[in-house]
Amino acid sequence: MSARLLTHLRHVDLAVPDYDKQLDFYAGVWGLTQVAEDSGISFLAAEGSPEQYVVRLRKAEEKRLDLVSYGAGSTEDVDTLAEQLLAGGVQLISQPGKIDTPGGGYGFRFFDVDGRTIEVSADVDVRQHRKIEEKEAIPVKLSHVVLNSPDLDRTREWYERHLGFRHSDTLSSPHMGEVMHFMRISNQHHSMAIAKGPHTSLHHVSFEMRGLDEYMRGSGRVMRAGFRKIWGPGRHLAGDNTFTYFLDPHGNTVEYTTELELLDEDTWHPHVYDFSQPEVTDQWGTANPMNELVAKESFNDVDRGCFVAPPV
Repeated sequence: MSARLLTHLRHVDLAVPDYDKQLDFYAGVWGLTQVAEDSGISFLAAEGSPEQYVVRLRKAEEKRLDLVSYGAGSTEDVDTLAEQLLAGGVQLISQPGKIDTPGGGYGFRFFDVDGRTIEVSADVDVRQHRKIEEKEAIPVKLSHVVLNSPDLDRTREWYERHLGFRHSDTLSSPHMGEVMHFMRISNQHHSMAIAKGPHTSLHHVSFEMRGLDEYMRGSGRVMRAGFRKIWGPGRHLAGDNTFTYFLDPHGNTVEYTTELELLDEDTWHPHVYDFSQPEVTDQWGTANPMNELVAKESFNDVDRGCFVAPPV
């Protein structure tokens, strides 16, 4: 396993056919703030986050996941990671250098084992942010991203070997086997999870709320606005976090969450949880039951933007 050079999740970038509708959703009912726009590209920040933006929307003919961006501790760490990836046979899209997006910085892009574009950067300017107040039901920050993969273990092993992710927990069932690996780059239970799906695609993007009251108020606001709720509200066992999942206007799954577990990494050992047990998927018992129809909602459309990378 590579040494851990990544520090946190920065942003998730989406290509969307109906740009105006998506922008209205994310900058309106979902509670993000549009901080920049340039010819069909919008950058959206979370008010409580020092990141310049947590979602980028790009107008395009076909829906896709453009990239997932992670932070590194220093420019030296960025260079070290690029050298390690090259030595490991990973295909780089760009060499380390100046990044020309809000906040600047130093970084590069490459393909993961499933052909997704990943970006790693350091020295990005800190955005002026603020404390989210009581009853203010807007995202504090980007929490985590979950990716669909047709080969769960291959994708997990690639992220462990090349990017230093560590395995936190797994969801499994007697009938389906292992269906999700939770992966971390800090003491946060997961910054990413890998879900078993029929094709490579985005599973969901999750946003952290201030607390339980703000999480419930935000969930209610999105429901009242008429957007489709897939699952929730409830509390997972793996990660011990709350969840309510919705579909955005183009069928991407987005989640409000809070209270994601922080681990003692020196003593933590991964669990395998049987998600066919209702208390595993929802400790509270308040969410609609998890079933195949609910699960399929987050398979998402085939992401044809992904490069078909060889196994590495």
